[in-house]
Amino acid sequence: MTDSQAPATTLRSVPVTTNPVAAAPAGARTAADVVTPALVRRLTRGITGSGRTANHTPFTGDKLADLPEATPEEVESAFAAARAAQSGWAAWPVRRRAAVLLRFHDLLLDRQAEILDLIQLETGKARLHAHEEVQAVAVAARHYGRKAPAYLRPKGHAGAMPTLTKVTELRQPRGVVGQIAPWNYPLELSVGDALPAFVAGNAVVMKPDTETALTALWARDLLIEAGLPAEVFQVVLGEGPVVGPEVVRHADYVSFTGSTRTGREVARGAAERLVGVTLELGGKNAMLVLHDADIEKAAAGAVRACFSSAGQLCISIERLYVHASVADAFVERFAARTRAMRLGSSLAYGADMGSLVGERQLETVQRHVDEAVAKGATVVAGGTARPDIGPLFYEPTILDGVEAPMAVCAEETFGPVVSVYRFTDEDEAIAAANATPYGLNASVWTRDARRGHAVAARLRTGTVNINEGYAPAYGSVQAPMGGMKDSGLGRRHGSEGILKYTEAQTVAHQRLLPMAPSLGMDDDKYAAFMTTSLKVMKALRLR
Repeated sequence: MTDSQAPATTLRSVPVTTNPVAAAPAGARTAADVVTPALVRRLTRGITGSGRTANHTPFTGDKLADLPEATPEEVESAFAAARAAQSGWAAWPVRRRAAVLLRFHDLLLDRQAEILDLIQLETGKARLHAHEEVQAVAVAARHYGRKAPAYLRPKGHAGAMPTLTKVTELRQPRGVVGQIAPWNYPLELSVGDALPAFVAGNAVVMKPDTETALTALWARDLLIEAGLPAEVFQVVLGEGPVVGPEVVRHADYVSFTGSTRTGREVARGAAERLVGVTLELGGKNAMLVLHDADIEKAAAGAVRACFSSAGQLCISIERLYVHASVADAFVERFAARTRAMRLGSSLAYGADMGSLVGERQLETVQRHVDEAVAKGATVVAGGTARPDIGPLFYEPTILDGVEAPMAVCAEETFGPVVSVYRFTDEDEAIAAANATPYGLNASVWTRDARRGHAVAARLRTGTVNINEGYAPAYGSVQAPMGGMKDSGLGRRHGSEGILKYTEAQTVAHQRLLPMAPSLGMDDDKYAAFMTTSLKVMKALRLR
């Protein structure tokens, strides 16, 4: 996720075909239909905060709801309440805790229309992109609901002395997890990350972004309905620089998703207290289209990879490296598909892309495009703001001829802008893809599976997708997902995604004989006995 950027220059109008507007269906729902006073009262019941704040919809800029804002003292109180409830929750058998996740899975799919409306209103994204969040959370709930007992079960290990030492590894919950969640995927990156923490026996104090807080609060309400004790899941709202450090200050473990700059601050705060931390940070992700790629499929895949959620996705593609032999054909097809994308703000399926979430994101997009064009880049598609649809709409944009030191070349845009680079040597393309401080996600397109895997293994990113942009790796929740280099620390999903929320405890039971001289042995005889035993264990290939 990008940090704050400098103010934008005046947008240069580029005479490129504009994107059509998706028509809203007759009788379409409005924000007032969805965010009712009764809903807000229900979702904020029991939420700590004596102050008042508000969130807004990027579709129009209008206020959605007044919300409670927590003081630093109230954040501390929320941690105290969570800590008091955590031990009782941890005492539940793992399968009973896991059953809560499985009930939540079913409720989420049954009630998805409610949450899709909230996600769209709070983020401005198209409904199909909002549905990606529902899919991701349902998959995570199902996975950890089924697999948590196996991940957390006691495990036996070989002891120091065969038959005499019995060793068991236990997994103890860390206590209260402090979670700081971003605005771009307010369901998946809030409750989706909290589910493994809960089933591992922890309580959670979550600070979602205020502008997307209703989504997180709705998910909390649904988890409570599924059987989670309410006190185990605390939510605190407020300005990031005020509330965020308080969450880090009181947590037993910190989970953060956001910008690399803020991630460093979170890491410093956690290190000062010697508590663990997981960070999923920024990305400047590359897609490589090799000479043998299926160009039609690659062009369609690039639209999904670059413009889902208006490019406000940490694992979306911002750099396209295309082999020169297929570059013209690829760009032609990609541009045609991009120009045909429908923009819209309706709470219904039909739009291919929605709005940016805030003025800061729009300013960054405008600045990157303006500067690139001023320095010689060409706008192949898009390049224009669309205030006729909404105040923060911007067309999906393809830039050609981008070179350093254009800002769009190296900085994370976090918007619907992608740059095309041509290559002739595969090694050079891999080197260029790796030539960034980030290492979150990558995409490789080829008809040759062996070549695709060989290229993937040389890319310094936490996930690589072959013949797709990001969804296969992210959706494969049994496998770890996270970043290398400046893109973060730790992983979500799989065993790493739940075990990080636990402390490993080794219990060693010594039987019959002590680990010391015995049976009349003096020190010399004991040392000789142990030396012989170690040699025998090596010969027998014992661990």
